[in-house]
Amino acid sequence: MTAALDRQLLDTADAFDSVAPTYDGPQGNNELIQRMREITWARISSLLPPDGGALIDLGCGTGIDAEHFARQGRDVLATDWSPAMVERAAARGAALGDGRLQAVRVGAQELEQLHPVHDDRFDVAYSNFGPLNCVPDLGHTAATLAPLMHPGGHAVFTVIGRWCPWEVAHYARKRRWSRARVRFLRRVTPVGMNGHTIWTRYFTPREFVREWVGGGSEWELVGYEGLSTFVPPPYLTALSERRPKLFARLVRLDARTAAWPVFRNLGDHFLVVLRRR
Repeated sequence: MTAALDRQLLDTADAFDSVAPTYDGPQGNNELIQRMREITWARISSLLPPDGGALIDLGCGTGIDAEHFARQGRDVLATDWSPAMVERAAARGAALGDGRLQAVRVGAQELEQLHPVHDDRFDVAYSNFGPLNCVPDLGHTAATLAPLMHPGGHAVFTVIGRWCPWEVAHYARKRRWSRARVRFLRRVTPVGMNGHTIWTRYFTPREFVREWVGGGSEWELVGYEGLSTFVPPPYLTALSERRPKLFARLVRLDARTAAWPVFRNLGDHFLVVLRRR
């Protein structure tokens, strides 16, 4: 890994460290985010055995998702590149007191650190709200995740998409043209957060899948769907707060069209399901 990539990864970790103390509030868990969480939780749960099962969380943040599954009796290894986020997730595990939630500082770009101790352990891998957008080499992450999974195990990822009509309209209305085109830049892009920089890449579903399953990968695509196509992105909460009836209609429209061709490419995020061969 080059020095420039190392610096970008450290910048990203610093940015998330800076928001870790408040990330369970509106910035990281408002109504729109929770709606997306519940969709993702349902997809993950449908792929787990009825009782038990083991999961690995890539980019766990403060551990909200990991705690949810641990409370269901699942074993969860929560991983993140941000030390402060891992500390928060570990505190959740300690509060549960049953050992089902363990948190370690391992980035998605360095999963080989978990070999061979955790090889062939997990039924489902998941990553929620875009940590994989910050990974320099998706092919490497795919290759190093595969040995950790049971053959036939699944991965469920929510990834920040390239085409988000709400975001384009929002920033165009403010005449912030450079911000409106950020998702269309086909390179690693600096995005500000809390006075820090997150280095991220935006994908269409096909671009993401091509990088993940290409080159003799041990993964195959199951399917994908859009998240928040008609519903606004999580940073635009005014509609849900001021127009609840309209918001409810948009939620129903999202649910109906999420897997339709074209529409599944247009969400703020997309949810992709892959299977370990």
